[in-house]
Amino acid sequence: MKKEFILGYVYHKQLVAPDELATLINQLSNSQSYYFLRYSHAVSGICRKLPDEREEIEGQVFNSICEIRWKKYKSGYEVLILSQQEFNLEEFKTLTGNWEIFDRNAYWHNPEETRFPKGFIFQYENNQSIKPEAIKQRYFKDSDTATIHFIALTVNENDQHPKT
Repeated sequence: MKKEFILGYVYHKQLVAPDELATLINQLSNSQSYYFLRYSHAVSGICRKLPDEREEIEGQVFNSICEIRWKKYKSGYEVLILSQQEFNLEEFKTLTGNWEIFDRNAYWHNPEETRFPKGFIFQYENNQSIKPEAIKQRYFKDSDTATIHFIALTVNENDQHPKT
């Protein structure tokens, strides 16, 4: 019996201005979104909202629909969107491929290992813990080559985290 896959969509754009990135994040975020920011000296951990002052060199936002990744360059940001929903995004290019997606439980590394020098946060605000089962991994496979090209973070649709 052949397993049914969901169609996936992969979008890319270079030279995205900071205000355009902020608009895109606001447009594609929802009440289930989580954020993860990388700085030159630390990582934010998984957070429920973006800080007011942002100086990250890379970041991502993810929810049950999509993950947006961005990386800062001198002339702007490079942005990648991995989605289970088709979007009509101005000036974004669709990456070539016959994308199929499937979700799996996320694998959490032992917190005793030093993968992140400054530690890693798995909490909401007010010390409310993130349930590990709330976060999953979404695999983007090109069915023409049977190659998994991307693994995005996603949110278990059945998980409703506390309102912030």
